[in-house]
Amino acid sequence: MSNEPDGVAPVPLKWVGPLHLSGNVMEGEQEVPLATYESPLWPSVRRGARISSMVPGGIRATLVDERMSRSVLFEVDSAGDALQALREIERSLPELQAVVAQSSHFAELIEVNSQIAGNLLFLRLEFRTGDASGHNMVTLAADKLMPYIMERWPQLRYGSISGNFCSDKKATAVNGILGRGKNVVTEMTIPRAIVERFLHTTPEQIVQLNVRKNLVGTILAGGLRSANAHYANMLLAFYLATGQDAANIVEGSQGVTHAEVHDGDLYFSCTLPNLIVGTVGNGKGLGFVEENLARLGCREDREPGANARRLAVLCAAAVWCGELSLLAAQTNPGELMAAHLKLERSAQTAAGTPA
Repeated sequence: MSNEPDGVAPVPLKWVGPLHLSGNVMEGEQEVPLATYESPLWPSVRRGARISSMVPGGIRATLVDERMSRSVLFEVDSAGDALQALREIERSLPELQAVVAQSSHFAELIEVNSQIAGNLLFLRLEFRTGDASGHNMVTLAADKLMPYIMERWPQLRYGSISGNFCSDKKATAVNGILGRGKNVVTEMTIPRAIVERFLHTTPEQIVQLNVRKNLVGTILAGGLRSANAHYANMLLAFYLATGQDAANIVEGSQGVTHAEVHDGDLYFSCTLPNLIVGTVGNGKGLGFVEENLARLGCREDREPGANARRLAVLCAAAVWCGELSLLAAQTNPGELMAAHLKLERSAQTAAGTPA
């Protein structure tokens, strides 16, 4: 059977912005592409982007960490044997790094985390992966490491190349704690006058709603490290527009929205510890993806990893814009539904579909 696609699934795409950013990755302004069937998302993110232009420095985006993980699984005779091997493996990081260097020019082993469950040893291998999101790169590196580890520590036997302690495309606590992908924090302090005039609410109302909805509501629902209103909306739209693996929104949407009143103004932040994006790899050869990445400034001649970091902070900034706008709307009775009805009916009319 051919690996060629049978066709394409067109998703409407619009460029929104510009978003104004500062921080440890990029400074300046940039429009972002969002591909979605949910047409109200564009004006919602656009409203947040407009707010970002009204404060010096705009959205401060800080890249805290970056890594991609693959957990391998070994069988042993006993937990004691597993612990003995684990302690020696932890002391052998430079040797393991040398093995990884033979598998890729860009993969770099930076850390090994672990769990022992009975006679099973799980090693969570953490890598830097350059401009790639890194799923295949770290699997290849793990494929090289497992035979080396089993030869060096013969008490270990092959269990699986992936033991789910990674944890790939699943909602887990470990990714939020250790990070998987890019860990980005976006934040801004918005003057009260801007909040009241352009968001039609107050800092106090947004802070109160964030606590009640995103924190208390999520706890009551049994949410797992997900204290936000709708990160997944912006993530999926950005991922589809830039050739990312859309399934990564499962862990990517696990993030925390935090808001406080600072001397009468609104401090508003979004923390995304599992933002998995890349500028090379599968999905990046498509014409529209290449055009979008170039327009985003992610096709420049930079050091390995720099283009992917730029893409990550732009994605995180788009999440910030949409999150702020939605929470502001939800402080006002009826505003959210009225906006959806107006915008979606306008879109249907423009497409020639009866409203």
